[in-house]
Amino acid sequence: MEKNVKKERFNKIAVNRTNKILDTLRLLGNCSNTASYEYTEDDVKKIFNAIEQEVKLQKQKFGKCNTIGKFEL
Repeated sequence: MEKNVKKERFNKIAVNRTNKILDTLRLLGNCSNTASYEYTEDDVKKIFNAIEQEVKLQKQKFGKCNTIGKFEL
């Protein structure tokens, strides 16, 4: 597959998936409405710790080649 085609495919998919994630995070933000929901600071910490851990794991996948070490022949 040509490099340019792969890049275009990546851009299309990555933009769509990123927008889905951002929309879902905004929906989660709706849960902050104390008129409709009750939650504790601990609940909020658990939610965002889980999100932050997953973001960190996925981010590592993109930097995988850089974190393995030096390549030598």
